Amino acid sequence: MTGESSQSPPSPGRRGLITFAWLWVGVPLAYGLYELVRKATQLFTG
Repeated sequence: MTGESSQSPPSPGRRGLITFAWLWVGVPLAYGLYELVRKATQLFTG
């Protein structure tokens, strides 16, 4: 085995689905982290 990946790159339709799935998870995660930092800052700074 040479270590090369045998998977082909995703088709354009699948690429859109993958992008949508990452956004579906990433946007709420980013918002949650933003709120966490904002509230932690309030907690520790008074």
